[in-house]
Amino acid sequence: MTEPDITIEIAIDTDLWFEFDGDDNTLHLLATKACDATRAWLITHENQPFPKDGSELSLLFTDDPSIKSINHQWRGMDKPTNVLSFPAMDIAPGELPQMILGDIIFAFETIEREANELQKPFDEHLTHLFIHGFLHLFGYDHIEDADGDEMEAIETGIMVSLGLSDPYGGTVPPKDDQLLVN
Repeated sequence: MTEPDITIEIAIDTDLWFEFDGDDNTLHLLATKACDATRAWLITHENQPFPKDGSELSLLFTDDPSIKSINHQWRGMDKPTNVLSFPAMDIAPGELPQMILGDIIFAFETIEREANELQKPFDEHLTHLFIHGFLHLFGYDHIEDADGDEMEAIETGIMVSLGLSDPYGGTVPPKDDQLLVN
């Protein structure tokens, strides 16, 4: 049985993202690929239910000054960050979310700087942050070490399933014959 789709709405409020997105809707393609892989992983490995009639997700692509302001307002942290997630409702991993999953916000300059520091392609780092932000909407967090270890293991598994490197171990992408099969 095919799982219902996740409808992704995208808003871009800085030219930096328009340049990256180009005419081929790169952001929507990357977001869809990351969300589909994360959903498949959560269903298969974590028994995560999804709304039977599909889900909705909103993504905002902004810059460091904007995310700094949002981060300060909502988290009391007066600095830019790479990604912020705002679930539509607080749930624990494994609980059924509402149809509207929530919002995820991305900051171009921070993501670009991190990708350069990690010596990773921008789109690969962004894919990791899509996965990371998406998991937050399902109640995963990294406040406690054990929760962080669990979240990192899930993120790594999803990244490897996409043929991308372990975002925490710095490993190179596996060869096709080494990919995990779900």
